[in-house]
Amino acid sequence: MDKYDAYMPVDPDFFDVLEELRGQQVRIFWFNRHNELADTKGICRGVLKADQGEFVYTGVDQLVRLDNIITVNGRPGPAFDKYDAYANACLSCMGGYE
Repeated sequence: MDKYDAYMPVDPDFFDVLEELRGQQVRIFWFNRHNELADTKGICRGVLKADQGEFVYTGVDQLVRLDNIITVNGRPGPAFDKYDAYANACLSCMGGYE
């Protein structure tokens, strides 16, 4: 089981956000299996639970694992802090200066 497979439970409040968006057009930014940024658009159909975790279904044959969601329609998701660290990674290095 690699790091991606270890599902991290999400804040219960995030389920309320998804419920509010149910039936609406959404744009989701998330980290894919290769830890790369990805995005998808579709109608929020709800949350599906599986052995590998919980997923939001957008109705376009796209399942996005909840713990990897950065934003949904601009609202921060469970992986927002991970993205913030990812985006600022170069700020923590010396860039060749010591």
